[in-house]
Amino acid sequence: MSREASSLAKRPRVLILSQVYVPDPTAVGQYLADAAEALVARGNDVRVITSARGFDDPTQKYPLRETLGGVEIVRMPFASFGKKTIAHRLAGMVVFLAQALVRGLFTPRLGAILVSTSPPLASFVAVIIGFVRRAPITYWAMDLNPDQMIQLGRIKETALSARVFDWFNRRILRNAAHIVALDRFMGERLCRKHDVSDKLTVMPPWPHAEHDGGVPHDENPFRREHGLEGKFVVMYSGNHALTNPIETLLDAAVRMQDREDLVFMFIGGGVRKKSVEATIAQHKPTNLISLPYQPLESIRCSLSAADVHLVTLGDAVVGCVHPCKVYGALALGRPILYAGPWPSHVTDLLSEDDPAARIGWSVEHGDVDGAIRVIDEIRALPPAELAAMGERAAALVRERFDTGRMINQFCDTMDATIKK
Repeated sequence: MSREASSLAKRPRVLILSQVYVPDPTAVGQYLADAAEALVARGNDVRVITSARGFDDPTQKYPLRETLGGVEIVRMPFASFGKKTIAHRLAGMVVFLAQALVRGLFTPRLGAILVSTSPPLASFVAVIIGFVRRAPITYWAMDLNPDQMIQLGRIKETALSARVFDWFNRRILRNAAHIVALDRFMGERLCRKHDVSDKLTVMPPWPHAEHDGGVPHDENPFRREHGLEGKFVVMYSGNHALTNPIETLLDAAVRMQDREDLVFMFIGGGVRKKSVEATIAQHKPTNLISLPYQPLESIRCSLSAADVHLVTLGDAVVGCVHPCKVYGALALGRPILYAGPWPSHVTDLLSEDDPAARIGWSVEHGDVDGAIRVIDEIRALPPAELAAMGERAAALVRERFDTGRMINQFCDTMDATIKK
């Protein structure tokens, strides 16, 4: 055995538990991959336990074992049955967690655990593994349950399921060596469950590396492929989740079909994608295009095809979920149109009251007239002014959300917990 291989065999291992991981397009998996590969670059041995099937599309199968970016990936069979119903999601979660528990308990040289919120109860499995193996846990809270289900009216706060879920949440908050929340609103919610202020870092997610710098419209093959030359494109790209209402913009699109230069694009999947398909089936609008998730290798072109990116957040779920897609849009140099409540993390960024710093606009859910008025105002802006807003957006990312710097910051947090 070489000296390098011998050193690797003695190194403590970082174990990541997540039902999703690249090449699955789900954002949680992509962020975990960024962190995992950066930890490997720092000399850590990293193993990921994940699902062998796509989260959104369970017909998509991945190799049971492979190494990507120096990260050892171990995928569990039959650990995702898709998101068609709650029963499908629960079945996939239970199967995945049972397998992850066994695999985690017998992971050699376990030095630390990194767990996020996919699936939601992965954190409790991490607590069990961490207790038995005496391994410190970093908990990366990317969304909060049962909070969002309660706020969406799916369950009552007094329901047994909600109380049990929160009992599990308090276990990870008490036992984690460190906790990372995505924004100040999420951090406040976590501290209301259990005071974690002494071990809490508030750190937004970073723009993915493939989002760095937009593709000019006249050089963009995606715009040519979809007939977008000469069009003004308002785009929603990503998970169409229950927490991301899009109906106000769909209604605006139907009423704005007479604007021949205007196109609305909805790219991705999720529960609310049904609203897009239903709108198309009912109204047959000429200005609305629906597409599935785009391949990671071409996502920079698809996102760059937009003139304005749509970011939405449900009125009741501030602090329960985080609008991650905002960073990709800003990094590409595109202003944003936000539909959602105030205050929120997005309104913290918009600077609507300062024209010299402004990077986007906001409308309230249900205000279709307001959405139409704002979109018409955006379309009427001189191209140079729109481009200047986009440059301010990109500058904001460079100054506050630099990908490399933020990944290093996250890895500093992890390195401090790894049992040497």
